[in-house]
Amino acid sequence: MQLGEPPLTALYQALATDGSGLDREQAALRLQRSRAGKGRSDSGLRKILAIMANQFRSPLVLLLVVAVVLSAFLGEVYDTFIIGCIILASGLLSFWQDYKAGKAVEKLQKLISQKSTVLRGNTQQVVDAQDVVPGDLVLLKAGDIIPADCRIIDSNELHVNESSLTGESFPVEKMSGQISRQTALSESFNCLWQGTNVISGTGKALVVRTGADTVFGKLRESLSETSETAFERGIRGFGYFLLQITTVLTLVILAVNIYFGKPLIDSVLFSLALAVGMAPELLPAIMTVAMSTAAARMMERKVIVKKLSSIFNLGEVTVLCTDKTGTITEGSVRVCDAVDGAGNSRQHLRLYAYLNAVMQQGFANPIDQALADLALGMDGYRRLNEVPYDFIRKRVTVLAEGQNGNLMISKGALECILEVCSRLEVDKGVYVPLDEAHRLSLLSQYQTYCEQGYRVLGIAVKQTPLDHITRADEDEMSFAGYLLLEDPLKPSSLASIQKLRALGVEVKIITGDNRFAAMHIAQKLGVAAGCVLTGPELDELSPEAFHQRAMGIAVYAEIEPHQKVRVVKALRQQGAVTAYIGDGINDVAAINAADAGISTHNAVDVAKQAADFVLMEKDLSVLADGIMEGRKSFVNSMKYIFITTGATFGNMFSVAGASLLLPFLPMLPKQILLTNFITDLPALAIASDQVDSQQTRRSGKWSMSLIRRFMVVFGLHSSFFDFLTFYILYFKLHLSGAAFRTGWFIESVVTELLILLVVRTRQPFLSSRPANPLLWLTVIALLVTILLPVSPVASQLGFTEISLKETSWIGGILIFYIVTADMLKVRFFRAGRKAGQR
Repeated sequence: MQLGEPPLTALYQALATDGSGLDREQAALRLQRSRAGKGRSDSGLRKILAIMANQFRSPLVLLLVVAVVLSAFLGEVYDTFIIGCIILASGLLSFWQDYKAGKAVEKLQKLISQKSTVLRGNTQQVVDAQDVVPGDLVLLKAGDIIPADCRIIDSNELHVNESSLTGESFPVEKMSGQISRQTALSESFNCLWQGTNVISGTGKALVVRTGADTVFGKLRESLSETSETAFERGIRGFGYFLLQITTVLTLVILAVNIYFGKPLIDSVLFSLALAVGMAPELLPAIMTVAMSTAAARMMERKVIVKKLSSIFNLGEVTVLCTDKTGTITEGSVRVCDAVDGAGNSRQHLRLYAYLNAVMQQGFANPIDQALADLALGMDGYRRLNEVPYDFIRKRVTVLAEGQNGNLMISKGALECILEVCSRLEVDKGVYVPLDEAHRLSLLSQYQTYCEQGYRVLGIAVKQTPLDHITRADEDEMSFAGYLLLEDPLKPSSLASIQKLRALGVEVKIITGDNRFAAMHIAQKLGVAAGCVLTGPELDELSPEAFHQRAMGIAVYAEIEPHQKVRVVKALRQQGAVTAYIGDGINDVAAINAADAGISTHNAVDVAKQAADFVLMEKDLSVLADGIMEGRKSFVNSMKYIFITTGATFGNMFSVAGASLLLPFLPMLPKQILLTNFITDLPALAIASDQVDSQQTRRSGKWSMSLIRRFMVVFGLHSSFFDFLTFYILYFKLHLSGAAFRTGWFIESVVTELLILLVVRTRQPFLSSRPANPLLWLTVIALLVTILLPVSPVASQLGFTEISLKETSWIGGILIFYIVTADMLKVRFFRAGRKAGQR
C-alpha cells in the first residue's frame, strides 16, 4: 500500500476506518490478529530452546560429542554415558544462569517501554508503541518517536529527524498533502516513518504499516542498534587469544600421546576433554549473571539498565557530563516574579506567561508546568494557534483571542526574545522604541538577575489581526518584561559530587543557561567556577585548541545541542570515559556520543531510546551507586578470567609434560570433565561475590597485557605444583593407574578451588571473607572431591581409595600451594598497581 500517493479517503477505506480513529474493540481485535500472525504465543518456548541450544554450540563441545558417540560404537558405552551426563549437566548449569539473567533483563525493559498517544473512541489514550495498529490515529509532539509508517492528516510546524533512514542530519518539515508515486522516501513530505523522531511542532497521523511491514522493519536486520562496548571487544579478543592457545596445546598433547603409542580413541577423547575443560565456557554466563545482578541492585536504587554490557562502561566512567536542571537542582521550578524592564512586579506579565504556558501544545516541561500551576484562569481568552518551540528560535509563541482583539505572546531565552522586539512596554499598553541604550540596560538587568541565581526568560507581546501565525509573524513585537524563575539546589548535590570525586569521577556542568547562572551554581557546589567556557567562545576555538582545553573546563554555559556532542567527543579523545545525562531532544546526540548514555523516566521518548540507563529519580547520588555497581561487576568478571587463564595455561603445560613423562594417561577424559564440572559450581557464585573497597576506588581497565602476565606467572606456579605432585605420586609413592589419577584429580580440583578464594581478593585471602554463596559452594565442592574416591561410584569414575600417607603428602602440597599463591598474588598485583595496571 502506498503511503503518500493516494487520497486520504482511499487510505481510510483500505484500512476500514475514518478520520475519528478506531474504537477500543477494533484496536484490540487488530492487535490480537497481528500478534497471532507473528506467532507470539510460542515465542517464549522458542527463546528457551534457543538459549539451551546456545550452550552446546561450541565447536570443542560438538567435537567432544562426536568423539563420545564414536567411542560408544567401539564398546565404551558406560564411559560414554558418564561423560555425556557430565557434558549435559555443565550445559544445564550455563543454561539456568543465562535464562535467569534474560528474564531479569526482560523485566527491566518492560519498565521503560516506548509509549504513543492515540485517538480511540474519540478520546486520547496512551498505549505501548508496539500496540499501535493500522488504522490508529496517533498524536505527535516534540520528542516523540514515531511508532509506525504513517500518513499525515494535520500538522503545525512539524519537523522530523529522519537521519536514521536517510542520513540527512537536518530536520525535515512535514505537512499534509499528496505526492506522486515516484517520489523518493526522503522527499515524501506527507509521510512519517517508524523509528524517526519529532524535533518540533505537533501533528496527527494515520497509521498505515506497523512492525516488520514498515520501512524501518525491512531494514532492521541490516542495522546495528548499538555499537560494541570496549569491554565486549576485550572479551572477544580474550576469547580468540585463549582459543588459539588451547587449540595449539591440545594438538600438541594429542600428537605426543599418539607418538608414544597410547590408544587412539582414548587420546582423542583425552585431548578434546582437556580442551573443553580448559575453555572458559562459563564466562558468558558469569558475565551475564554479574551484570544482571548489578542491574537488579541498580533497580533497587531506581536505575533501569537497558543494555547489560553498558554496566561495565559505567564502571569505567571518569568524567560525568550533566545539565544542572533536575540533577543538580530540584527540577521543580518555582515562579518567583514577573517584572517589567524597570524591575517592577506586574500582574499582567504573570497572566501573559500563564496564557503562553497553558495554550502551547508542544512537549511538556517543568517551566510551563510551574506557570500552569499559577491557575490564573483563561477568562476572556481563547487559543487560536501557536508557533511551537524549537532549539534554533528558543522561544514559543501562542496566538490568543481576547476582548481587545488577537494577541501574540512569546516566551523564551532573553536574547531570542529581544531579537524580534522593536518596542519596550514601560507600562501596560504604553510603549517606547527599543533603542540600543534600552537594550544594553535590559541586558545589564538580566545579568544582575542571573547572578542572583534566577533563571530568567523574556516575554514579548504583539496585537495582530491575524487568526493564524507562522515564524515570519514573530517581528515588531514589544518587550514586556522578565519572568524570574527559581530552581533550588538539591540538598544532596554537594554530597553527591563529593562522592563522585572520591570515586575518581570528575563532574562537568553542560547547560544552555547563561554563564552567570551557571557560575552561580558552580560556586555553590565548589566547582571551579573560573573554568567556564561559553558556546560562542567554543565556536571560536579550532578542534585542536579545544581538545587541549576540554579537560580543564568545569562549566560549559550557553551551549547549543551540536556543541554538547563536540564537548563529549573532545573529552573522549583526551582519554576520558564519559557519561552524559540528558532528558531532552537537544541531548540525544550527546547521549549517543558518550560511553554511557543516561536519561530519565520523564524524558522524551527519543532520549530514553538513545540512553543505556534510565533514572527513575533524577539524582547524581544514584549515579555514584551505579558506577560502583559497574566496577563491582567488572572486578567479579575479571576474577573468573584470571582463574581461567591461570588454570588453562598451567594445566595444559602440566598435561603436556605428563604425557611425555608417564607411560599412561595422567587423567581419564571423564575425570577431566568431572574436574571442570566441580570447579564450575562455585564459579557460578563469583557474580555475587563481595568486592574489596580498594578495587572500586578507581575505574577498572581491560588489559590483555595484565591477563597474559597473570596467565604465565600463575600458570607456571600451578604447573610447578602439578609436577611436584607427579614426582611424589609416581616416583616417590610409586603410584600408577587409578591411584595416580585419583591423587592428581584431588590435587587438581582442590588447587583450582583454592586459587578461586586466593585470587578473588587483592589482600591476603584470610583477611577478606567471600560472599556466603561462594564460600558454601566451595566447601561443598571440596567435600565432593574428597569423598568421590570412597563413594559407591568411585570405580565407575576410575578412582580408587588412597592411603593416609598419600593423603598427607597431597595435603602438604596443597598447604604449600595456597601459601605461596597468596604471597605471589600480593606481589603480582602490587607490581601491577605501580605499573598503572588494574
